Amino acid sequence: MHDSAPATDDAHLSATRAYYDEFSRRYEDRRGGRDPGGYHDLVDDLEIEFLRRFAEGRDVLEVGCGTGLLLGRMAAFARTARGVDLSPGMLEKALERGLDVREGSATSLPFPDESFDVSCSFKVLAHVRDIEKALAEMARVVRPGGKIVAEFYNPYSLRGLVKRLLPAGAISDRTHEDAVYTRFDSPWSIERILPTGVRLVASRGVRIVTPAAVAMRIPGVRTALVRAERALCDSPLRYAGGFWIAALEKS
Repeated sequence: MHDSAPATDDAHLSATRAYYDEFSRRYEDRRGGRDPGGYHDLVDDLEIEFLRRFAEGRDVLEVGCGTGLLLGRMAAFARTARGVDLSPGMLEKALERGLDVREGSATSLPFPDESFDVSCSFKVLAHVRDIEKALAEMARVVRPGGKIVAEFYNPYSLRGLVKRLLPAGAISDRTHEDAVYTRFDSPWSIERILPTGVRLVASRGVRIVTPAAVAMRIPGVRTALVRAERALCDSPLRYAGGFWIAALEKS
């Protein structure tokens, strides 16, 4: 069993890297102001606004920075903003933006202990098989008293229901979203996977009432959904967010 584990891990990383290298060609088709309904922009805004509470004027690491869309926004308010990603295809676009990024895995971050004030990850941890190791790495590189801002896919949400019932979306003409490993972790299960010395201090729910991204393209409906998402993201209904963001503190 122990001899086969590294091979399994390598296969998982290779498959994930290949998936995101392919996805990098179309990743920004509906992001960065290119989404007709504004769904992706709303999600990005809610993530960045929450992160800013903890990261303004701080040294920040984004784990799974992709093409750098969010990292570029972090650089506008952080003291320093660095990124790491598994996919060379994604990183190529981040480098074109002039961002400070390097290749690496969430489960083996290429940085020394206590290098940052904040580590964060959005829409990435759901595709990491060894989630405990990834969270431990994010905590390792953060200084005492620092924050880990981690986003999870919530099974107890409208988005979770849609993902279970509808066919997987496409990232290209030949590959669908189910080609990559995906996990769902409920807000009530998170404490079981947290590293020792890390505690939950705040949270936010994203995509609480939006049934599907396409709903944001319906005139009149978009305005109502945006208002509702903003009103509810920090309310008790945050635990129903399809994307649930946890702010964790390292002792």
